[in-house]
Amino acid sequence: MEEREKNRVEGGTLYLVGTPIGNLSDLSERAQKVLSEVSFVAAEDTRGSQKLLSCFGIHRELVSYFEHNKKTSGERILARLEAGESCALITDAGMPAISDPGEDIVRLCALAGIPVRVVPGPCAAVSALALSGLPTGKFVFEGFLSAVRGERIRRLEALAAEERTIIFYEAPHKLKRTLADLAEVFGECRKIAICRELTKINEETIRFSLADAVAYYEEREPRGEYVLVVEGAPEGTIKAVADNARDDLSPLERVTALEAEGISHTEALKAAARACGMKKSDFYKLLEEEKDKGRT
Repeated sequence: MEEREKNRVEGGTLYLVGTPIGNLSDLSERAQKVLSEVSFVAAEDTRGSQKLLSCFGIHRELVSYFEHNKKTSGERILARLEAGESCALITDAGMPAISDPGEDIVRLCALAGIPVRVVPGPCAAVSALALSGLPTGKFVFEGFLSAVRGERIRRLEALAAEERTIIFYEAPHKLKRTLADLAEVFGECRKIAICRELTKINEETIRFSLADAVAYYEEREPRGEYVLVVEGAPEGTIKAVADNARDDLSPLERVTALEAEGISHTEALKAAARACGMKKSDFYKLLEEEKDKGRT
């Protein structure tokens, strides 16, 4: 009796329910119970979610909630919750509200005083981190990078000195260009774990340097959904980059100081240029001029 009471579905409550990222056996018993008992289920993809629920003999009203209707649909869901109904929010795969429009309905509920409960389940980001073989004590999750190259490069440059392990999601048709940009901005020696099709039949985790990862996919076409787990910058990078902002350092001194902290030459050039507020090409020109003066 106590167990049933503890897991009882309450009216006027939003439930965030984690769903499988590939293997249906990963849907928990508690998730099945909640999905069976809520008043309705809000789903990013109602067609796909209907198939999932049918596999477990669950028949509940499904309402659409995704990026392009989240404002109007979110308001309707909130009104039903305020009227005393219960709702389970699910996403295409994994945990709703993580790199997902579900964050907006959670915010609406928080502002309206609607209780939100979590029914935890699979998460591709954390699963890939565990598989990566890279440091797991501290990490940052970046989700999907922009499809626009300029914006993507700017974001990667802002992360170049990040010392924690970094997690990205990526689609197969964008993987090659993302790997090339990572190698360009972070340096070719940085380690990466590429996790593909997690929990599915073709699950694969391969561990490379960024240079080797780029070369590997020059000969292969990416297939499936990817999680990229990238090694953080060497310890001391953040302090070195901050110190590099001093006005009394020459271009060569800036680059040398960063390289002394274990930062690659390419990364050091970019970080030093940012510290000076200059384009990399202009900074490189000054650096070469300084080197030429040293030779004479």
